[in-house]
Amino acid sequence: MSAGRGRASYLLRRLLQAVPVLLTIVVLNFLMLHLAPGDAADVLAGEAGSASPEYMAQLRARFGLDRALGAQLVLYVTNVLTLNLGFSFRHSMPVLDLILVRLGPTLLLMGVALLLSVSAGILLGLLAAVRVHSWRDTLISILALISYATPLFWIGLMLIVVFSLRLGWFPTSGMETVAAFYEGWRRALDIAHHLVLPALTLSLFYMALYTRLMRAAILEQAGMDYVATARAKGLSERRIVLAHVLRNAILPVVTMAGVQVGSLLGGSIVVESVFAWPGLGLLAFQSLFARDLNLLMGIFLLSTCLVIAVNLAVDFAYTLLDPRIHLG
Repeated sequence: MSAGRGRASYLLRRLLQAVPVLLTIVVLNFLMLHLAPGDAADVLAGEAGSASPEYMAQLRARFGLDRALGAQLVLYVTNVLTLNLGFSFRHSMPVLDLILVRLGPTLLLMGVALLLSVSAGILLGLLAAVRVHSWRDTLISILALISYATPLFWIGLMLIVVFSLRLGWFPTSGMETVAAFYEGWRRALDIAHHLVLPALTLSLFYMALYTRLMRAAILEQAGMDYVATARAKGLSERRIVLAHVLRNAILPVVTMAGVQVGSLLGGSIVVESVFAWPGLGLLAFQSLFARDLNLLMGIFLLSTCLVIAVNLAVDFAYTLLDPRIHLG
């Protein structure tokens, strides 16, 4: 019972620490985007070919861009606290509604990629470490190095060329078959079929990172005193690795997985653009060129909340894997 209260107290402290971090990031995102040259009025005027100074002034007044930067910041923070993220002039709808529509595909892509990269990285790192300096260890290390050094967009394009254009196994883009109108399990299978290449592309880089990290952690734990003690008690190597070494070696991988969520969001922008995946990454890419600042700030805010939530989940997983954390 005391362990449960200690774990809850630890997580509550971590949640309270996240509040000033979130507010700071909201302010920094606002300032960085507004310090960049150009605004929504410039984009609309450019698309129209020309615009009079009076029309430009009307546009800026319409989007609230005629106010001082400090006043815009205060108004934005106030609106964020009430979950009002503003209006997207490009899509003619509230930012929050637009983000919620695109959130599902991004979470699906990121969740599958994270699960695939972590599970495969742990397995490959384990296989490499238990037979260190063998041909299997060398092969896994070389493949991990190649995956780590190869750009995501190039991997995505090559997968499209090989598995979509040449072999015809997977679709080239999109999340569903256009005008198929599948329902139930047929729709789920169709989405899964479209998901294979984007998820594989996004997961390869991080899988290589987790593989090398897991291999190094297992080799480090294998030299600890508790391993020598377990061998002296007559435990088999398989039981030592799976019951003792693996649990301690997995902690750095869990930590890195939480830290890499932000990078995973950044990678999803590239992957979603290559595969035309209708998620937040593609939406952020499009809104950047359209200077849709309200939409960009909304996406950044949601991304920040997502990273904080995942790191809280990682902290909770840590308390389960290592009970000493919440007791401290």
